[in-house]
Amino acid sequence: MTERQFVSVFRSTRKNDTYLYVRRGQSWDELPESLRGIFGPPAHAMDLLLTADRKLARTSGQQVLEAIADKGFFLQMPEEQDAYIVEFRQKLDKHLK
Repeated sequence: MTERQFVSVFRSTRKNDTYLYVRRGQSWDELPESLRGIFGPPAHAMDLLLTADRKLARTSGQQVLEAIADKGFFLQMPEEQDAYIVEFRQKLDKHLK
């Protein structure tokens, strides 16, 4: 795993408080089609140099970097307070298998 990496963060235009972290410069078309369909059109939120020891609002830099190295992306979703969030996660898990 890389200790630090430039990443781009995108906000979902369909789901509140849902963000996708990818390698900076990564093509949207490289992501799984099912993820793109569920996430909806991305809205660029920011670019940042992410380090493994950086603390983020709901996760750590290390978790994000590991997911990007393994899957090519990290999906950050809100806490499971609403039924639509549970349904969204179930759909995503089903499509990514």
